[in-house]
Amino acid sequence: MKQVILGTAGHIDHGKTSLIKALTGIDTDRLKEEKERGITIDLGFAYLQFDTETIIGIVDVPGHERFVKNMLAGAAGIDLVLLVIAADEGVMPQTREHLAICELLQVKDGLVALTKTDLVEDEWLELVIEDTREFLRGTFLEGKPIIPVSVRTGEGLDELVAALKREVESVEPKKAEGKFRLPIDRVFTIRGFGTVVTGTLFSGRIRVEERVEVYPKGVTGRVRGIQVHNRPVEEAVAGQRTALNLQGVEKDIIERGDVLARPGHLRPTFMLDATLSYLADAPRPLRNRARIRFHIGTSEIMGRVILLDREELLPGEECYVQYRLEAEALALPRDRYVIRSYSPIVTIGGGEILDVAPRKHRRTHDEWRTRFEILAHGSEREIFLYHLREARLQGLRLHDYLFRTPLDETRLRALIRGLIEQGEAVPLEQETLWVLHPELFTQLKATITSQISSYHDRFPLKPAMALEELRSQLPPMEDRIFLAALTTLQQEGVLVVERDKVRLVGHQVRLGEDQEAILRQIEQEFLAAGWQPPRPEEVFDRLSLHRPEEKELLQVLVDQGQLVRVKDQLFMHRQHVQAAEEKLKAFLQEHREITAAQFRDLLSVSRKFAIPFLEYFDSQRLTMRIGDKRVLRKVE
Repeated sequence: MKQVILGTAGHIDHGKTSLIKALTGIDTDRLKEEKERGITIDLGFAYLQFDTETIIGIVDVPGHERFVKNMLAGAAGIDLVLLVIAADEGVMPQTREHLAICELLQVKDGLVALTKTDLVEDEWLELVIEDTREFLRGTFLEGKPIIPVSVRTGEGLDELVAALKREVESVEPKKAEGKFRLPIDRVFTIRGFGTVVTGTLFSGRIRVEERVEVYPKGVTGRVRGIQVHNRPVEEAVAGQRTALNLQGVEKDIIERGDVLARPGHLRPTFMLDATLSYLADAPRPLRNRARIRFHIGTSEIMGRVILLDREELLPGEECYVQYRLEAEALALPRDRYVIRSYSPIVTIGGGEILDVAPRKHRRTHDEWRTRFEILAHGSEREIFLYHLREARLQGLRLHDYLFRTPLDETRLRALIRGLIEQGEAVPLEQETLWVLHPELFTQLKATITSQISSYHDRFPLKPAMALEELRSQLPPMEDRIFLAALTTLQQEGVLVVERDKVRLVGHQVRLGEDQEAILRQIEQEFLAAGWQPPRPEEVFDRLSLHRPEEKELLQVLVDQGQLVRVKDQLFMHRQHVQAAEEKLKAFLQEHREITAAQFRDLLSVSRKFAIPFLEYFDSQRLTMRIGDKRVLRKVE
């Protein structure tokens, strides 16, 4: 069944509500005050079913200038407009403002009803029709049907219904794909059922039993029941007037302007990037940082408009802007919005949301301009890649980006996987679809390679660079990104990772003849000392080694495995370490345990060497200390 949302528009007392009642039999004025005063104050709802295939949901809006914010709440999500103009008065201020709002929201279809024709002569009616055509010239209603009607006599109602049918046939139904979003325009309770919210289902679909979240309140609940045009259904889709019975959500926490969506799919924001079209009949130029009333969905929020490339915007001009709001807004890119001046309160412009999580832009620099052009005119793929580059070495995860795109999870997942397959995104984690921009990944690999190469140049006697030191030389990033770059460089045959160190493939410590001779002298000193080795400084003094590059040869012996660092500045030749290990194992296999004193006597060394030696064997998991004794550690 095709379902279309029709919104009324027009000046106060031009007969919108009476016309809807004549067409549907439903009185949309539901408030006591509305009936007493004879004017529409808040939104009213009705529906008109043409046949089994077509049904129109109707949103009747107030015409009084004091209630335009209510009209704006009702205009969100309408597919076509019924502009109502009284034949005895013609075009009036709210006629103009309502039409301007519809244009700013990019309503594309509609028609005009000239009401109260029974109050005017035929000649006058012809003049009003001609004036109306002139008024509509250049708008989306130019050339659309203008139907004279009288609710009192019934004249023209059949023609209006027939014209509505024709217009509805040309309306493209909203696509059910996309995120489920329901801007709330009413909330109430029904005894025995609990909290009920209503609104025009803006995008996506929702089924009974699904979980939803009330934004920006952050409260979640379950959909207990759904009604569309007073009929219970299992599922509601985009473009329908929908009522949801919520379980687990109290009525008092919800208000008009809140949005219902799935948990995690939206994120409230105080700042928005957008395009702005300033109405040609705006009363004065718009100054930078002017305070405005920002309308999106069913909400009205106070805020300021930042003009990025000028100090004031003249009527009829367009530009890019940033809104800094005084309360949280719920929006997605491509949403339409309207702004009204703070005082006097009149509609002055509107446009399209480009980004819901922008940074503050510096007005004195032009780097924002390219960004806005991409966000305004790029495809979803181009926009994602731009945000991916903007994310630098943090990358983007699917669920962290979901609130920033109109795409639902299924389509976003497909987009990211496609980019990975085409080599336009580097996968960091398949499960969460965490990706990095390939150019940034290439730059990171080049930086890592350069840092290691520089390290080799500065320390030619060191076989490898500590991973921790390498990490400290790089920009901040999560471990997963650092490890991904190392893994890729290993796979590409660029570097080798050995435990906690890394080196370039092909790098080796190469010693000159003089260095080789000194190396052997140092080794001989430790080899001759047995289990009571000298301190390094003693060796350097005996061999008259005073230059740093000469002293570094000690570490070369450690890196080669000829010397073993037992503890701090205690080094021992590996032959003696192996011999001590064999003696210790043999003793423990015979006696099962050994004390420090026994080990000291076993090697005929002082306690100064025995204790660090035992602690070394503990660290190598050969022995285990129990009290003041050591035993062989069981092989696990």
